[in-house]
Amino acid sequence: MLERTRTAERYARGFAAAVVAVATLLLAANAGPARAEDPQQGPRTVADAR
Repeated sequence: MLERTRTAERYARGFAAAVVAVATLLLAANAGPARAEDPQQGPRTVADAR
């Protein structure tokens, strides 16, 4: 038969799971592709709309 766990143990496990979840989300958010450098700004021409 399964033994009942103490309330403090359940809270400790829940808190540990929450910390792991937050750490995983932070790592996933920062693991995206690297940003490309800003493109070279060359001269822009505007077509004459007549």
